[in-house]
Formats: sequence, structure tokens, C-alpha cells
Amino acid sequence: MSDNGDRIRFGIVGSGWRSEFFLRIARALPDRFEVTGLVTRNPETARAIEAEWNVRASPDIDALLDASTPEFVVVSVPRDVAPAIIAQLAERRMPVLTETPPAPDVAALERLHELVLGGATIQVAEQYHLSPLLRAQLGVAASGRLGTVSSALVAQCHDYHGVSVLRRALGIGFEDAVITASLFESPLVQGPDRDGDPREESHVTARQLSARLDFGDRLGVYDFADEQYFSWIRANRILIRGDRGEINNLDLAYLDDFRTPVFTEFRRVATGEGGNLEGMFLRGILVGSSWEYVNEFAPARLNDDEIAIASCLVRMRDHIAGGPALYSLAEASQDHYLGILMHRVAETGDTIRSARQAWAD
Repeated sequence: MSDNGDRIRFGIVGSGWRSEFFLRIARALPDRFEVTGLVTRNPETARAIEAEWNVRASPDIDALLDASTPEFVVVSVPRDVAPAIIAQLAERRMPVLTETPPAPDVAALERLHELVLGGATIQVAEQYHLSPLLRAQLGVAASGRLGTVSSALVAQCHDYHGVSVLRRALGIGFEDAVITASLFESPLVQGPDRDGDPREESHVTARQLSARLDFGDRLGVYDFADEQYFSWIRANRILIRGDRGEINNLDLAYLDDFRTPVFTEFRRVATGEGGNLEGMFLRGILVGSSWEYVNEFAPARLNDDEIAIASCLVRMRDHIAGGPALYSLAEASQDHYLGILMHRVAETGDTIRSARQAWAD
């Protein structure tokens, strides 16, 4: 964020479940974020948005941009619709922070890449690698403490999200991978969903996709079922291994020298427990005596996903000002492409080697 402390002003296209994350962040941190307006074509939804969030609703992008001056616009609509909206914003020379994935298939991703080549500013709101614990874990993996990282297993999030974490854990860019994959179905007691807690006991069929992405000198293993997101009894897992150490979920083991192993853990430090009366917020993630992650949005009461999305907004402002990419369209396209291949391989049983795509250049 800029040093003068002014608010990050952004518009939103879309009024679905994901859009509310951005609205909640702006409400929780009004000194840092401002939603200048939201686009929805449904008049009833527009009235509800204005009443609930005190945000002006517009019927289309032109009306949004004519009525306000956002620094960038968040595109939070289904993947089939997103490319046309992104193109329309690019025509208006408006920087875009689009939700994941930015397009449904490789052909549509290539067309968006052409917009970037033409000068459009398009970043993608991939938040998982910015969530507090993963940010700390990936930071340790990249620090050299594990030595040369050779393998990673990620059971955290679906498809392109999981691939994004895998690539960062391994330090992979656009290298090709040999991919094998399979699907396994199993019964699972229904847990909570977006609407809240279960109302009765029922079973669902969990479809678990397991894939191996062999990059030659590094191996990525993806293992996830969508039902894991809300389930109380299916935990997230991560394993990152190097020649001098490993991260195994919350445990960190590494060599201080070849005769001296060090064992420690990632510890979440939060307020509001026991006799603590500071409120409910995350301070950060400690590893031993070192803060591997410090929450820049404290003491706002945000969950981890909202903290990560708020980080996307800050980094988007910085990128527009000439800073590094938050999560480029090229990266998002590569992760979505590899995710598409994983599903294709799982359905056919074939082995596929990925091919270098236009955005990788």
C-alpha cells in the first residue's frame, strides 16, 4: 500500500458469493479499502446490494466507470463470462483483477494473453499462496532452510489452486511436466456447505483426484476432493521435502549441520482465547522464535481467506504503481492449463506431457 495511507479504491463486476468477500473486507477495513461501485444486471439484487453494503449498484461497466473512478476493477463472475468483461474493461484501459480461473479453456486464455501483449493490465486474484499458514510454509520452503526442494504433496485446494501451491512449493515456473492421474470415489458424511451446518445426516460421494506432475528433477503430487473444503473430518495436508529438511503439515525438521537436526513447528498466534480481551484476530505465524508471517490487517476480524484476498488488493495497487506482479495472467493460465490436463488424464488413463504455451514466453 502507498505510504500516504489513502484508501485502495476498486469496483466490482458480479454479485455472487465470491463478490461478498471483497465487500466484507472493505467494510472491515474502511480506512484501507473502498468499493466505488458494483455491477449487477438484476434490479432486485442491485437494491439488496445497496441496502446491505451501502455500495452503488450499476447495470453495466460503462455506468460503473462513468459514475466513479476506481483504480482497478475486480471481475468476479463465472469463467465463461469473464473473458468478455475483461476485454471490455481493457478497452476502457481499466486495470483488471479477475477471479480464478480467468477463462474456461486454453483458447480463451490465449485470447486474454493477446490483450496483455496489447498493453492491458490483467492480474488474477489467486489467494491461496497468500493465506497466512501457506504463506509461512512456502516462505520457509523458498528460504533455503530445506535445502534443494525436490518434491511436494498438496491436499489443500482444487485444480488450479492446488497447482499454484505446488508450483510455488517446488520453485517451478513454466517447465513441462509428465502427468499421470486417477479418480477414486468414496462415501463421506455430508459436512457444512456455503449455506451453513448440515441439517441432517446424509452421505455424499467424494471424488478424489490424485495426480503426479513429474518435472524431471522435481515431483509434485496433487490429492484432493472438493468435499474436503468444508468437511470437519478431511484435513488439509502439505508435505514439502528438500535434501536438508521437510515441512510436514505444521512440523518443520531441518539440519543445522549434518550432525544436528532441528525440530520445530508452525504455530498460529491469535487473540481472544482464554482471558485475552484484545478481540478476535490473527497476529501471525511463528516458527520457533521467528515470525514467518505477520498479519498486516490486524486487528480487523478477518478469516484467513479474507486476509489473503486483502493481500491481493494491496498487491494489485502496488503492481499498478510499477511493482511486481501479484499473480500474472500467465501464471494463472499455466496453473489452469495443468489442472485441465490432470482431469483429462484421470478420465482417459493416459499419460500426458504438457507443452509450452504462448503465455510462457
